[in-house]
Amino acid sequence: MNFIETRGNDGHRPTHITFSQAILSPMSSFGGIYSPESLPQFSRDFLASHIDSGYKKLAKDLLDLFAVDIDGAVIDEALALYDLFDDPSNPVPVVKVYEDLYVSELFHGPTRAFKDMALQPFGKVLSAVAQQRQEKYLILAATSGDTGPAALETFKNRDNVQVACLYPDGGTSDVQRLQMVTEDAANLKVIGIHGDFDDAQTALKTLLVSEKFKAALQKHDISLSAANSVNFGRIIFQTIYHVYSYLELVRQGAITLGEPVYLNVPSGNFGNALGGYYAMKMGLPVQQIHIASNNNNILTQFIQTGVYDLRQAKVIPTTSPAMDILKSSNIERVLFDLFGPERTKTLMLQLDNEKYYRLEAEELAQLQAIFAADFCNDEEGLAYIKQAFAVDYLMCPHTATCFKAYDTCRGDKSIKTIVYSTAEWTKFSPMIAYALTGEKVADDKEALALIAQKAKVTIPPQISKLFDKPIAQDTVVDKQQIEQAILAFLD
Repeated sequence: MNFIETRGNDGHRPTHITFSQAILSPMSSFGGIYSPESLPQFSRDFLASHIDSGYKKLAKDLLDLFAVDIDGAVIDEALALYDLFDDPSNPVPVVKVYEDLYVSELFHGPTRAFKDMALQPFGKVLSAVAQQRQEKYLILAATSGDTGPAALETFKNRDNVQVACLYPDGGTSDVQRLQMVTEDAANLKVIGIHGDFDDAQTALKTLLVSEKFKAALQKHDISLSAANSVNFGRIIFQTIYHVYSYLELVRQGAITLGEPVYLNVPSGNFGNALGGYYAMKMGLPVQQIHIASNNNNILTQFIQTGVYDLRQAKVIPTTSPAMDILKSSNIERVLFDLFGPERTKTLMLQLDNEKYYRLEAEELAQLQAIFAADFCNDEEGLAYIKQAFAVDYLMCPHTATCFKAYDTCRGDKSIKTIVYSTAEWTKFSPMIAYALTGEKVADDKEALALIAQKAKVTIPPQISKLFDKPIAQDTVVDKQQIEQAILAFLD
């Protein structure tokens, strides 16, 4: 499979690159990113042949369709990391909550969030490629709370890679912060910044295209890559669980093979939703993809009106902090797939320079044929958490936003909905404790215990042990000092 540039070619880069090249150097001409030149297709027969397949078998066969230039033994070792999830035979449980709503639980990996689904195998693949090429890489990660812990977990102590992880100081949950700042592997650096996630992501993209920064890295014989979903190595693994979740509904007798479903995705940087979009384009029977946002509802505005407007927008802290994002990187890949590189370049450069763009009416119609969107405020989210708990389902605030989109976005209520749960309840316990009990508990440890008692559930050891681990990473800097802090780590 070849990859091409979302904003076209500047004449200085190859016009086509391989998967391994795309994951090692994810940024492309004019500040763009890489997307597949074309998507592989699968038939109903392919789905039928995988009704009884485990997750790893399905993943291997889907990756074979993409024809990635990665050794088969490396792929097998990468997919074997799903054996470390709670249930190796079913790493992504799909749970019935209502008659027509099923939750795909993507949080059963080592850091209790959906980023493990992609980053666990991706870390193995990228490290193996770097070793095969006898090259060393600095992996940049910017996180709103979940990418950071998952990236640090997958890359720690791996050969030929070092990681610099940027997070907004005060902008994550306590558990998410502890998952990062207690990591002590020598090849990891965690940097808190005075700012929000968009500041961290902007810094990451700026460094990825900075010739000055790359020259400084070359003094250490180090090249540059990224663990965020600007890297297609993340997206390819995020496509798989949408297909698996659909087949799980067939296995459970909720739908028949070929019957369409709604995909309902809580969205910040749009990588999770993009995986569903690609699965749909490849042949998965999807009626529509519903995008759930919080009060940072730029995506809702964009999908409903065709206007992407950041001119007066500021990040609003919410009870679903991993979605406190305004500039969603993976919208660019949707624009590219629908409208081509020239139009994508025009729109994205306008957003970069003017913080605004507007789709034409026919473009908006194309977008709305695939996506619908709504947003859920904090009060509504807390109510949805309590409502689901009344039928014995415990969920995080990000998952709760999907229940609003479930109520408002379905055009055909006879069609089943798959909601994607992106984080375990343990990562946002004070908010959930308040939703369930009305008690405001500021301390995560106390809130975890309260919920565990009320819901009669066990706190996973990965979470409970965090509170006894020493802080190993205490760097917090201004945005202007990020590059200096990274280079000091490498020195």
